[in-house]
Amino acid sequence: MRWGLWKLGQSIPRRLAHGNNKAVACRYFASDAELKKTVLYDFHVANGGKMVPFAGWSMPIQYKDSIMDSTLNCRENGSLFDVSHMCGLSLKGKDSVPFLEKLVIADVAGLAPGTGSLTVFTNEKGGAIDDSVITKVKDDHIYLVVNAGCRDKDLAHIEEHMKAFKAKGGDVSWHIHDERSLLALQVIYHTLVHLHHNTHFELTAIEFTSSNLVLL
Repeated sequence: MRWGLWKLGQSIPRRLAHGNNKAVACRYFASDAELKKTVLYDFHVANGGKMVPFAGWSMPIQYKDSIMDSTLNCRENGSLFDVSHMCGLSLKGKDSVPFLEKLVIADVAGLAPGTGSLTVFTNEKGGAIDDSVITKVKDDHIYLVVNAGCRDKDLAHIEEHMKAFKAKGGDVSWHIHDERSLLALQVIYHTLVHLHHNTHFELTAIEFTSSNLVLL
């Protein structure tokens, strides 16, 4: 059934493209030369990663093993994901919290340092612009991660409101962390315990939505 639906999905654009006197909207994908690459791009390729376009980046969708093998390994042991295509940024200044609360629905002031929350950027009418993960590092330092596909839109939205906020005397600045990579670790508890013995930090002490700043 799924194969039949896939064939149907592939055939419809072809039929439309060969139709007579009909306007057809085509979706074009970026060429390999136009795609951005994470710091781990060469590592992915060297290890057999199947690279595909994703939100303007060249990202691995599969390695030499099957997708099912990868899924089972993630569930039984753990997996490390390269999510460097996502945009991380910091807001700093004594007014970082009140500034961000003008943009998102989260109770940022109510977060304890070292904790975070999933939130949503909203427009002037209360409609959703994009979701984001925010972490209060300290009362004057907020770390955010926004989606790669919405990066330009989100950053423009933040910058527009920041200019207005600072024009009224607000103390807030930002830094976009393009110099960093971002990795996501998904593990079960026994793997986390094993990793703990190979690090200088108590990994098992990290709870959901909590964070810690450590030096490696």
